[in-house]
Amino acid sequence: MTNKTTSKQRELPIVTGARYLGTGITSTNTSPLTAGGGDDCNSADLISLFECPVCFDYVLPPILQCSSGHLVCVSCRAKLACCPTCRGPLANIRNLAMEKVACNVRFPCKYSGCGCPAAVLYTEKPQHEEICEYRPYPCPCPGPACKWQGSLDHIMQHLKISHQSITTLQGEDIVFLATDINLPGAVDWVMMQSCFGHHFMLVLEKREKYDGHPQFFAVVQIIGSRKEAQNFVYCLEINSNRRRLTWEAMPHSIQQGFMSAIDNSDCLVFDTSIADLFADNGNLAINVTISPREKL
Repeated sequence: MTNKTTSKQRELPIVTGARYLGTGITSTNTSPLTAGGGDDCNSADLISLFECPVCFDYVLPPILQCSSGHLVCVSCRAKLACCPTCRGPLANIRNLAMEKVACNVRFPCKYSGCGCPAAVLYTEKPQHEEICEYRPYPCPCPGPACKWQGSLDHIMQHLKISHQSITTLQGEDIVFLATDINLPGAVDWVMMQSCFGHHFMLVLEKREKYDGHPQFFAVVQIIGSRKEAQNFVYCLEINSNRRRLTWEAMPHSIQQGFMSAIDNSDCLVFDTSIADLFADNGNLAINVTISPREKL
């Protein structure tokens, strides 16, 4: 988010073509206003009226004010005992005028400070920010230990420096060998695969999704965006003793994370008894094939 200056002045600026009546607003100008543009007023000044004085994020509908008319965002409001501007009591008074103005303003993406140029209506803001390619990416490795976040361009450098134990194999068709699959408790196996100019990460996780019932979950995620993930298909195959178990799907983006796939069982899932049928001396070989997705 770009740096902003705060102001205690909360009076609504005059906008050409608009008439303000009490708590309502009528306007003949229906074009959404964006920061840094507009001929009728300084849109950046208008947008600054929606800045929360606590976190400097935007106060979006439903907009509540204190008895003196000061605004604070919903997230901060839940943590406050009094108005941060006047120290007066917080009231449940709807500011309908500001809500109607908000409907015609395009707000900068929260990742504008990371380079995102988008300005969207407040109703579109959560959806855009969820898939915004400029949002910081988390470390794609399993486990809560690594708290790193950064741009997509820096992820591979982070993995090479902070996760040197991860093996990287070249090629679209490789074999991933998970050793000691009978280890007790929650265990993760991770491997990188490089092909078609992209990097993919295979995660095999053993855990008890249901108490007393350990299972294996295998999923491939691309070190890239959801849009890039749509260009590929991955196939996991386990075979041994005339048995074959396969799973084919589109890779997950690290924007989503592999945990969402596991939580939704949107991956290769098998229990320990199945694993024992395919394992060789406690080791499990998984064939991993990455293919470009055929365009319809």
